[in-house]
This record gives sequence, structure tokens and C-alpha cells, in this order.
Amino acid sequence: MKNRTRTGIGVVAVSLLVPPGYAWAQQGGEPGDPGGGVGGFPSFALADQQREPFRIFDNLYYVGVDFVASYLLTTSDGLILIDALFADEGYRDYLLDNVRKVGFDPGDIKYVLVTHGHRDHFGGAAAIQAATGAQVGTTAADWAMIEDQQGDAAPSRDLVFEDGDTLTLGDTTLRFYVTPGHTPGVLSMEFQVLDDGRAYKAFAFNGAGLGRGEIGVEVINTFIGSIERVRGIEGVEVNVTNHPFMWDVFGRAERLADRSAGDPHPFVTPGEFYEWLDGLSADAQRALEEAAPE
Repeated sequence: MKNRTRTGIGVVAVSLLVPPGYAWAQQGGEPGDPGGGVGGFPSFALADQQREPFRIFDNLYYVGVDFVASYLLTTSDGLILIDALFADEGYRDYLLDNVRKVGFDPGDIKYVLVTHGHRDHFGGAAAIQAATGAQVGTTAADWAMIEDQQGDAAPSRDLVFEDGDTLTLGDTTLRFYVTPGHTPGVLSMEFQVLDDGRAYKAFAFNGAGLGRGEIGVEVINTFIGSIERVRGIEGVEVNVTNHPFMWDVFGRAERLADRSAGDPHPFVTPGEFYEWLDGLSADAQRALEEAAPE
């Protein structure tokens, strides 16, 4: 789709920018597995993950959990949900309740955008789709991942985004970039956020890490290529990460809550986005050196 308008060789074991339990959360697992709250790994049981939702910008809210983000982007013609958390018990109601807590009707969610095909991001999409009638979209490569993992329980394949596509809802347009590496078809996106009416350019470079496990040279090179491509996007002022630990989201939220008139917005950090990309690139280059054959 182009526009939607409503109205190899060598392997290394790597762990880049990820806490314990990250792979478990993305690839699946049962209570008692790593990531199930034992052996020093975090628990992804909802009772251990809940966070109060909060407003970041006039049109962007955090409605996710401690480990993984979900964002509500508001427009003049409805709501866009970015990522749908886990499919585990209680998560659907938690997410919909968070939408209500920040003052919106979940029935107004028009789109669920899945950033990539790991269960902590797409798991709840089918349940949200069923509850709200929202259309679900991601890339073809990661739709295949979702359908392979969920089978008949997967959400309906409403929207398939390609690189360069846009999606317009009311007064808001998102531009999509396919940035493979973390998965074969990571969906990254550019959009505008508002602070007391002042516009800033936001970018969500999703899948911003190689993850855990055995990673080959080809995948690392693909990831590095995606970083370099994103680096070429000029003027990014706001970094929207799909895991809060990647950008101190909760620390910034505390500073935002204490912000006085005239203080800078803690999420508006021109230049820091590109420094963050430099760090991702340096980590990936180290992994590439380890993975390169002798």
C-alpha cells in the first residue's frame, strides 16, 4: 500500500540494549521459563508490569507496561494505537482501561500499528481488534511471523505497509519505514507531536537492537544498514522507543510531571536521537567484529 487516508556467514551471541528476559518476552515462554519471574529474570505477569498511563504530548500518551511500550496517538478523527502488548490474561482489559484513564474511548481506536513480529508487541492485537473493530497493520515479513506464531488466533491482515507508505487519520499523517534487523520487517514511523500546540518531529525506530541469541553477520549488517538509513532522516527532535528502558521513558515522565512553565520538555531532545543511534551503531559494529569469520 502507498497511502491510506481515513475520510550469513559467521555467528555471534549478542545482547544489545536488552535486559534479562527480553528474548523470552519476544519469542514466547511459560511461567517458570526465563522471563517468568525466576532466576533473576523479570516477571511479565500483568500484576508485576502495571504502570499508570500518562500524557507525553498533547497528542501522544503512554499506555503500556513497565517492560514494553504501547502508545496512543490521538487525531481529529480517532485514535491510533502503536503496539498491543502481550496476549496474556488481563492485558487486553488493562490496555483498554489505560485508554479510558487518559480520557478516551477505546471504541475510537481506528488503527493498531504493530511495530514488529515479537509477542510482546503484537500479542494483544487480535483481542484489541475484536473489542474495538480497529484495523491492524504491519509489514508483510512480520505479518508472516505473527501468523506463524498465532495461527488461527492471529489478527486479520487488514493493512500491509511497505517502505514509504503513509497513513492519514484526521489531522495526522504517519510515514513508514521498513527497517529490518531486529526482525525481517520492522515497521518504523515518523509523525508529528504537539506540546501546547507547538509541533515537533518524532521518530520511532522500532526494533532498535539485535536482541539475544545467535546472530549472523548478514543480520548484523542489515541492522547496521537500517541504523544508517534512519540517521539520514533529518530534524528528529523526539525519540519514541518501543521499550521504555531504551530512553529512560519513566525518568523523563517524572521530570515532565515536575516541569514548570518555560522549562524544556524532557522528551524534546534535538541531537540526542542521533547520539543514541551512534551508540546502537557502535554496539552493532562490535558484534560484527565478533561474528566475522577469521
